[in-house]
Amino acid sequence: MLEKIRPEDLTLNPFTLIGKEWMLISAGTEQKYNMMTASWGGLGVFWGKNVSHAYIRPQRYTLEFVDSQEYYALNFFGEEHKKTLAYCGANSGRDVDKAKETGLTPAFDAKAPYFKEAKLVLICKKLHKQPLDPAGFIDPSLDEKWYPEKDYHELFVGEIVEVLQQK
Repeated sequence: MLEKIRPEDLTLNPFTLIGKEWMLISAGTEQKYNMMTASWGGLGVFWGKNVSHAYIRPQRYTLEFVDSQEYYALNFFGEEHKKTLAYCGANSGRDVDKAKETGLTPAFDAKAPYFKEAKLVLICKKLHKQPLDPAGFIDPSLDEKWYPEKDYHELFVGEIVEVLQQK
């Protein structure tokens, strides 16, 4: 069962949590929502607020939902859900019902949809959106390595307004 805690009470390693264990970014409404797996992002303090940084490529279906809503959620799971996260990263919500196919249980009692099986959920209010600009790359190999299709991520900065953690 997930319970609310203060962001300041979190004890986690964001490098492991995001980069190794991955996360699902979810947004939408009870009528229509989507989620995508992400292994790039960040947590910190910006503009005097506890924030997340999420990066979404323009072709991802979830971008439509994050764009159209005021809030999004970052869902973190235990190792037992790694295959679920791999499935959600390899399949588009345009083509399949990812919750149905993976057995995830969506919840809609927060400002953004999240999943009851998550060990940690961060509900985030969008503060800023900006496309990554390759003119700002100091190391030009980043463009060559990560953007051969020139499909630069959209960067979202979101204030963490609610934290839910498994008891």
